[in-house]
Amino acid sequence: MKFTRFTIVALLLVALVAVSVAPAFAQDTLPRNETLYFNGQQWGSVVGWNPYSSNNNNAMAISQGDNARVLMFETPYLYNMLDGQVYPLLADGPFAWNDERTELTFSIKPAAHWSDGTPVTAADVAYTWATHVKYSTPTGAGNVDYIDDIVALDDSTVVVKAKLNDDGTAVNPLIVQAYVSSNYVIQMAWTQALEERVAEDATAFLADTAEDVVFSGPYYKFFTDDSKVILVRDDNYWGQDASMWGSLPVPKYLAHTIFKDNAAGTTALQAGEVDVSQQFNSNVQDLWLVDGLPISTYLPEAPYGIGASLPTAFFNLTGSSFGLDNLAVRKAIAIAVDYPTIIANAMTNQSATFDQVPRSLMNPTPGEQALYDQAAVADLQWAGNDIEGAKAILDEAGIVDTDGDGWRELDGQKLSYIATCPNGWSDWQAAIEVVAAAGAEIGIDITTNFPEWSVYQTVVTKSDAPLPEGYDIFMMWSAGAGPTQPWGRIRNLLSSEWLGMASNWSGNWGGYSNSEVDALIQAIPSVTDEAELKDMYTQLVDMYLTDIPSFTLMYRPQSFHTVNESVWTNFPYDGDGTEPPVPPLDLMDGWSVAGLYNLELVNP
Repeated sequence: MKFTRFTIVALLLVALVAVSVAPAFAQDTLPRNETLYFNGQQWGSVVGWNPYSSNNNNAMAISQGDNARVLMFETPYLYNMLDGQVYPLLADGPFAWNDERTELTFSIKPAAHWSDGTPVTAADVAYTWATHVKYSTPTGAGNVDYIDDIVALDDSTVVVKAKLNDDGTAVNPLIVQAYVSSNYVIQMAWTQALEERVAEDATAFLADTAEDVVFSGPYYKFFTDDSKVILVRDDNYWGQDASMWGSLPVPKYLAHTIFKDNAAGTTALQAGEVDVSQQFNSNVQDLWLVDGLPISTYLPEAPYGIGASLPTAFFNLTGSSFGLDNLAVRKAIAIAVDYPTIIANAMTNQSATFDQVPRSLMNPTPGEQALYDQAAVADLQWAGNDIEGAKAILDEAGIVDTDGDGWRELDGQKLSYIATCPNGWSDWQAAIEVVAAAGAEIGIDITTNFPEWSVYQTVVTKSDAPLPEGYDIFMMWSAGAGPTQPWGRIRNLLSSEWLGMASNWSGNWGGYSNSEVDALIQAIPSVTDEAELKDMYTQLVDMYLTDIPSFTLMYRPQSFHTVNESVWTNFPYDGDGTEPPVPPLDLMDGWSVAGLYNLELVNP
């Protein structure tokens, strides 16, 4: 064959294109019997791999919190939401408090090492904390008022020193304790290299994408683009040592297709292209009852998952919503809402009902439910759809329709409110529509509005001024299961410490203030007596259900955990006999990562 110069150029171009697309092609040829596929975690392309930053959009690798994601970076301890215990990961054995509960000590496992082969040391733990403080990272800012210092006594021994009150007691032992299961240990040597690279500039430090990051976990970056994220197993992972898991996790690859929406994710789950689904799949039971697919959830019957968080409607108590400072108005709206319809329609029964788990400040887990005296507050709890009771409350308060237009007035002014939540959050939107419908039933005009999240979050989290028009009743989340719960959730819902903040992502977005509530919230972290704690939590539930500054609309799983067993099996489920039990957190977060070591192929 005769090659012209144009032919040669064309062949060179083909070769160059082939080289450029080889990595993208490789991600489509992963061996199915070595790859565990996910959905519902990653939306959009990964930004970076920097464990100090909160701006990575890297859901597979980076998520620090009550149940930290430990696939790539690791914490000293793993929290288990099912039993409320923590189990050692990088740490060697349980931690120990001194008698005053001002210092918490633990050791690092001798086997633990970084991906570059160097040992994980106490100096790494101490330098991680010092770096968070130095560059005012979200972790540093969130803990600096409670942790005074973290020091390395020797190569393996770590001491976490609590910030002290004037009387020498720890400001908050609960938050100190939670730090060791919620925050990563990051290699000191790599951190110093990053500091040198950015000349210790704080903005550049947090913006660095950290493609060269050193890690200690079982997986690391293999491939990522705008369609998929893939992690690959580190076969030199230290956790195969007998002091930890004793083996490597079963799947070699963890992959997450970036779907455009929940519907696309559900279609892939049905087709067996997704093994673990962390998204809301409407009427999930139909996947096995109607479609006959090998799909299941952690619980075989409704509510199908473990409710851990409490999506909540907040009343605007900042002074800009007329009439909501009146308890009769708040209570009438709250008890009139048809919660069974919310649970049946918005959640397609993927929530316990308020008959099954009466409302309080606790999630439905047995551990939290045991922390308050349910009989003592039974007369304050409501299951909803009590239209006649709501009307009676308003009538008794003199809040009646005086001009015959069908709407009640207070002091001559019509009660009219806007209920809102972010646009596109379909289950929340359906719930807010039910709240509005309750208003019509009792003579209070409630309409709905659904702004985009980019607008919504800016408005709701600005707590240094009254909320603007259009945010009379609005939805936000509450904390889920974690090492500070239920105290952390109660603080999130009720503490007045968040008021006056220009950027408040912490809670109490409605502006509630009660000095007795604040005093109890402040006291609980230092209390160790179980009976005293139960009494204090009961008081808080009593005050919350009496004042009604907000009202929970549903119980929501910490994670949706739906699995397709076409390729993989032996996923965790309720009553599977594993000890400790593996929680339904998608084999990524906290103790749920243990599930990666139990998986088996359907057809080996």
